[in-house]
Amino acid sequence: MGLLQDIIRNAKQIKKTIVLPEGDTDRTLKAADVVLNTGIANIILIGNPEIIARKVNEFGLNGIQKAEILNPVDHPKREEMKRLLFEIRKAKGLTLEQADELVNEPLFLGPLLIKAGYADGEVAGAEHATGDVLRPAFQIVKTAVNSSVVSGAFIMIVEDSTYGEDGIMVFADCAVNPNPNAKQLAEIAVASAETAKKIAKIDPKVAMLSFSTMGSGKHEDVDKVIEATKIAKEMAPNLAIDGEIQADAAIVESVGRKKAPDSKVAGVANVLVFPTLDAGNIGYKLVQRLAGAQAIGPVLQGMAAPINDLSRGCSVDDIVNLVAITANQAQDEA
Repeated sequence: MGLLQDIIRNAKQIKKTIVLPEGDTDRTLKAADVVLNTGIANIILIGNPEIIARKVNEFGLNGIQKAEILNPVDHPKREEMKRLLFEIRKAKGLTLEQADELVNEPLFLGPLLIKAGYADGEVAGAEHATGDVLRPAFQIVKTAVNSSVVSGAFIMIVEDSTYGEDGIMVFADCAVNPNPNAKQLAEIAVASAETAKKIAKIDPKVAMLSFSTMGSGKHEDVDKVIEATKIAKEMAPNLAIDGEIQADAAIVESVGRKKAPDSKVAGVANVLVFPTLDAGNIGYKLVQRLAGAQAIGPVLQGMAAPINDLSRGCSVDDIVNLVAITANQAQDEA
C-alpha cells in the first residue's frame, strides 16, 4: 500500500535507532531481522544473548548480526542506566537498591536508553500488557510539553474505499484512556490531527463522534463531546474540526449534508475521535475485520519520545510497520 511504503521509505532515509525490549522472543526477532535486512532502522535488542543466538540459528536469521544486543542484567551501560533511573525517580522515593533491581527489567531499560540518547524510540507489547509497557515510559520518558494525556491512534487503510482520504483514516483513542474528560478528549483530537498530518500524510478533518449530531440527542455524554469540541477549537483555531456528530454523518457525504448541512467536516471526515475507549477499540476492530482494513498502530500520542505499544495478537509485519512509524515519529521529535 502506498502510504505504508512511503513511511518505510522515509524510515530508511532517516535511519533512526529503535529499541526492542522483547528482543529474545520469536516474533520480535523475526521482525528485527526484516528491519535490519531492509535497512528500515538500527535496532537495539534487549534479551538473553544465548536465547537470541539459539533462535537466530533455528530461524535462519542473517540480519540480527547488525543489531546491538544488550543482556539486561549484564551490559556495559548498566551502571549508567541505574544511576539515571535513580536520579529520575528519587524524588518519588526510589532507592538506589530499587533502581538496581528495576534496571534489569527490559521494559525499564528501553525507556532509559531513549532518555540517555542511545535510542530514538521503542516498540514493545507483543508479549506484555499495555500497562506494563506504558508505566515505565510514563515514569522515565514522560509526556510531551503541553500534553496532559497519552492516547493511541490507529491509521486505518481500506483499499478501494472512498471514505476518508481515499480509504485512509485515523481513529483515536483506541488504546489508552477508558473515559477521557472533555479536556482530554480535546487534546486527543488535536494530537490525532497531528498524527494524520505527520504519519498518514493527510489534511486532517476531525469529527468528534457521538450518538448525537448537532443536538439531536440530549445526554451528559453528548455534553462532554460538545465541550471537547469547543476546547479543541480553542487549542487549534485553524483545525477543521466539528462535533458532536454521528459516525455516518461524519463520513457519508449525503448523510452529512442532511444531518449537518453547515459543517465543513460532516461527510468528509478522515480523523474520527471516539468518546470512550470502548467505542474506539470496538470501532477499529470491527472495521479491521469486516472491511478488511489494515490497522497500523496503535501510534501513541503525547509522549516526549516515541514509544509504541503493540497488540499481543500482532504479527511480524505489524512489528515491522510499527518500527517504521516509530522512526518517522522520532524524526519529528528531533
